[in-house]
Amino acid sequence: MAFSYHPDLLAPYKLLDQGSSIQAECTITQKVTNLDQLPNWDFDGSSTNQAPGHDSDVYLRPVAYYKDPFRGGDNIIVLATTYNSDGTPNKTNFRHNAAKTMELAKEAVPWFGLEQEYTLFDVDDRPLAWPKGGFPGPQGPYYCGAGAGRVVARDLVEAHYRACLYAGIKISGINAEVMPSQWEFQVGPCEGISMGDELWIARYLLVRVAEQWGVKVSFHPKPLQGDWNGAGCHTNYSTKQMREPGGIQAIHEAIKKLEKRHDQHIAVYGEDNEQRLTGRYETGHISQFTAGVANRGASIRIPRHVNEKGYGYLEDRRPASNADPYRVTDIVVETTVWTRPHARALCAKRRRLSCGFRVER
Repeated sequence: MAFSYHPDLLAPYKLLDQGSSIQAECTITQKVTNLDQLPNWDFDGSSTNQAPGHDSDVYLRPVAYYKDPFRGGDNIIVLATTYNSDGTPNKTNFRHNAAKTMELAKEAVPWFGLEQEYTLFDVDDRPLAWPKGGFPGPQGPYYCGAGAGRVVARDLVEAHYRACLYAGIKISGINAEVMPSQWEFQVGPCEGISMGDELWIARYLLVRVAEQWGVKVSFHPKPLQGDWNGAGCHTNYSTKQMREPGGIQAIHEAIKKLEKRHDQHIAVYGEDNEQRLTGRYETGHISQFTAGVANRGASIRIPRHVNEKGYGYLEDRRPASNADPYRVTDIVVETTVWTRPHARALCAKRRRLSCGFRVER
């Protein structure tokens, strides 16, 4: 369905005085300065495949809020998690377990930086600005490109960048990607659970901005078959020990642990990822675990400057662009910081948080 957005139609309504009310999708009667002011809410989970029709109420519990770049003023965007009517986390609530994992791992001080690749499509599901009935030239001049014929929709991408900055997202950069109409933004460094929170909001803002341009956003890891790059969500990760002098040893130890659980990681690293992880187009093969310095065809890359300094971080190149950041960060910390023995004793000691793992000293 073709639709032309007319910003001038909305402009006069945005100037209307809203009194003391604050918009947060629901209406709040005072300026929000802490989470306690935000009420729990509920919605029809049967309409979203999150609950059966006979017990359809799913509850929303606010966990973070951000300045609203679309409405401005004191209005906010609220991030909430989903819970069933009996108080258990909904099947789609991967934040619940990730938050427990991060709490248990807080002494390790896990930092993340996620590189979110995505592809822009027009309303007819054609890659944006690609020749009608044809294809652009081969990959090569588009990555970090500039100029007409090389980059597409820079105005949309810049609008998203500014929206993230206004909202308070730790967006650290943008760049045009290898395939034309494909872009990337980076969020981080973020500590622990905040990584998943900020990436989800950044994705939401991107989709909202693109909506105003009449453009679709695809997070599919292989949005176009053929001789074109896929889209990933490369995960840069470190612990306090890795970031300190001599931390390269901790990095290598973490890589060994990641290798042992390769299949478990792949299982939560995004849908249709096998279409992307073929061993071509700067990826490792989905069935093999590899690691190397400055190797973008490996599962895990150690940046060259990290290897030379002897401390820093590693990059997990396996997650797909559609991966849930809570699931990715959860399992990375679980694999590298925790092991299975003595789980019950530790969980009791750590305020009874269910984890299934033990911190390594």
